[in-house]
Amino acid sequence: MTAPTIDVIAIGNAIVDVMAPCADSLIDELGLTRGGMTLVDTERAKALYDAMGPAREISGGSAANTLAGLAALGAKCAFIGQVADDQLGEVFAHDIRAGGIEYATPVRAGDPPTARCLIFVTPDGQRTMNTFLGASQFLPPAALDETAIAAAKVLYLEGYLWDPEEPRAAMRRAISAARSAGRQVAFTLSDSFVIDRHGDDFRALIAEGQIDILFANHVELASLTGEDDFEAGLAALQNKVPVLVVTRSEQGAVAVSGGKRAEVPAEPVVRVVDTTGAGDLFAAGFLYGHVNDRPLSECLTLGAICAGEIISHFGARPEADLTALVKARLG
Repeated sequence: MTAPTIDVIAIGNAIVDVMAPCADSLIDELGLTRGGMTLVDTERAKALYDAMGPAREISGGSAANTLAGLAALGAKCAFIGQVADDQLGEVFAHDIRAGGIEYATPVRAGDPPTARCLIFVTPDGQRTMNTFLGASQFLPPAALDETAIAAAKVLYLEGYLWDPEEPRAAMRRAISAARSAGRQVAFTLSDSFVIDRHGDDFRALIAEGQIDILFANHVELASLTGEDDFEAGLAALQNKVPVLVVTRSEQGAVAVSGGKRAEVPAEPVVRVVDTTGAGDLFAAGFLYGHVNDRPLSECLTLGAICAGEIISHFGARPEADLTALVKARLG
């Protein structure tokens, strides 16, 4: 087996985030699911965009956000995701490459257009996401760079992208390529609604030993295991994956690996501004520690540091120097 030349390669939705603050009342007026992620069609996306106040636009997507955090920490990363041959597709490609992430997925001609996520942020920092998946749903297996996948220490997969048929097939093929090369596969469950639709698939992947690192929050853990009690959920899953990582919002995070358990509290934050991307950046910090052979507890601390930075401002991409934050916290 050759030495890896990439730390983490990720497959995920290639989305441009459109984010705006809003009053609590607007969530009810628009009939939105507060704090959730709802898939919308073209017409609904247009109506919601028209209802938004002044907004910021930046390339996003869960896995892409994770890579942005990893790259900011100094990791070598690559991304696979589908955009259309349009202006937002160009915006996404430019942004992700400007962040130091390799991106070479060919653009897709014709409709639908590049995906976008309309994010309403209420005064308490909670984000309500409405996602038009567009071109990102049509990532074909043929678009995979299997040479790059085989060259990465970790293949990181985004649960959100498991829903459409073509990307699901692509991700299965990517898992095969990574495992054939002796690499690790990390998977994030993304959201309870994804588990509701594809939980059997995820449980099968776990049972088959296809996942080495599983990321979940406490709600997703309950959905996947059927256990409402947190400790019961951990017990049901911790011996089925080599590394299990579960975040618990303000209660911190837990990881279990090889029978060893580590826990960290959430990092102190002066004010929670926007929780968008908190889980994505937690994964970034944890994976950075993992690919650099840091102890389990330190991987969790790195995740907490990155998540704490993200929730202190609007947007799902780091604004502070993550490397400096880590050095100040861990030396």
